[in-house]
Amino acid sequence: MRDTFSYVLHEMAKVVPDVYIVVADISPAASMQPFRDEFPDRFINVGVSEQSMISLCAGLALRGCTPFAYTIAPFAIYRPFEHIRVELCYQNLPVTVVGVGAGLSYSVAGATHNAIEDIAVMSAIPNMSIIAPCDPEELKSAIWACARHAGPVYLRLGKAGEPNLTGEAPDLFEFGRVRKIKSGEKIAIIGYGPILSMAFEAANYFKDKLQADFAIYSVHTLKPLDVEGIKNILIQYERVIILEETTHQGSLAMQTKEIAWDIGAKSRIECMGLKDEFIKCYGTKDELLSEHGVTMQKLIELIKK
Repeated sequence: MRDTFSYVLHEMAKVVPDVYIVVADISPAASMQPFRDEFPDRFINVGVSEQSMISLCAGLALRGCTPFAYTIAPFAIYRPFEHIRVELCYQNLPVTVVGVGAGLSYSVAGATHNAIEDIAVMSAIPNMSIIAPCDPEELKSAIWACARHAGPVYLRLGKAGEPNLTGEAPDLFEFGRVRKIKSGEKIAIIGYGPILSMAFEAANYFKDKLQADFAIYSVHTLKPLDVEGIKNILIQYERVIILEETTHQGSLAMQTKEIAWDIGAKSRIECMGLKDEFIKCYGTKDELLSEHGVTMQKLIELIKK
């Protein structure tokens, strides 16, 4: 996703003359070098000063520019939270805050580099929108949606090596709309971000072993949430499984259950996400997900149930 973000932003800068990227002592790997070489005046590194990153982007937006603030997810939102709330959201400025490596992507760096409650934090601020694409292809559309959006956006990214999941998706990407990315019957798995690759692995298992098939939906826009789209899923499927790489508070699971209650949905709802606690161990992303109870085996058992 890092490389895709760099590539798309560079291509965008060629046709949109006011696109800027402001980073905090980080750049999207070496792939950002073409942007820096071609548009050096529109690449700004503020150093280890995330508050300045947000303030500078606010100033650029007030001058009519299209700024992207980019750094590792926990540093993109937690350190400069007051600046995001007051300078971006209070004034409803069109700035995209890009959080790379959200969830447990930076697993070996410890809890300081994990963003497991960022969805809840960003959802709580008025005027803030949230987009969390599930793969590099969906990210391409998401970046353009951010650039066209009239207010602030939190763009939640993975890190690197994410597989493409949407190449044969029945639905196109549309900001604010739930997207079917795999057809199926009776059961639907809904979620967002790279964790949806686990749903595809489970789908392949069930198709090969049990000749069963289920649908998968990308809820890439978490705010504003497509309430009508969620309602239709709850009405259409007997079981709905929500898969996400965040804690339960303020999650898609919590909001889906609220919608289900409001409409008296008959479908069975089950959730798989991160625990509401700091897991004090180090290891790979898969090892940390396992500590949170998010594994392929447990997803298969949940579906079989």
